[in-house]
Amino acid sequence: MEQKGERIPEHIAIIMDGNGRWATQHGLPRIEGHKEGAKTVRRVVEACARRGVKILTLFAFSRDNWGRPEEEIEALFSLLHQYLHLELPTLMKEKIRFRMIGDRSLLPEQIRQDLQEVESATQNNSRMLLNVAINYSGREEIVRAAQRLCEKVEQGKLQSSTISPEDFRKELYTNGMADPDLLIRTSNEYRLSDFLLWQVAYSELFFTPTLWPDFTEEDLNEAIDNYQKRERRFGRVQVPDEK
Repeated sequence: MEQKGERIPEHIAIIMDGNGRWATQHGLPRIEGHKEGAKTVRRVVEACARRGVKILTLFAFSRDNWGRPEEEIEALFSLLHQYLHLELPTLMKEKIRFRMIGDRSLLPEQIRQDLQEVESATQNNSRMLLNVAINYSGREEIVRAAQRLCEKVEQGKLQSSTISPEDFRKELYTNGMADPDLLIRTSNEYRLSDFLLWQVAYSELFFTPTLWPDFTEEDLNEAIDNYQKRERRFGRVQVPDEK
């Protein structure tokens, strides 16, 4: 529970890594690791809402993940289909808005319909925004934004010499959202893996060896506690108050 005066990250982003390794360690098929990971998603979403986090962005499926075995991809989308339908009542009860970020064009038609239904049903919820990155690539997002700005220049709506970072930001999937204050990555990996490359320019990074299916509310609290001890300067120097 958020305490008075406590500095809670407004926006937390998480790279949910380690489902496959968790399954291997337990002698199970990889999809069982993803099923356990889905249970962790519920725990973390509810915990973030309780702590007062306003935006939670989860990296669920990278554009690079299409290179995985076909049966695993099919199982992942089947699991996503189940998750969206099973979790909608909880999202409504907890007043959590759901939104997908990423390229929808390659997704199965049923998944696109599921996403649209949940987004529409939760669009007026205001306690927390849950972004789920599916078929997402940070590089692709940046190229997409550049293309859209080029189109505006060609249409005479914008001059190339006046394009600003704010103009660029407006063309990103996360337009209108605060950038992540805290980025968490599980499973002892120390890289961004093409996730929110523009948005995490000044995010605080927290890495944990815990595999995603084992990630608990206590692990989340540890990451938030660590964040609260850091001094965020955004490239500036902290000047002591003059006496």
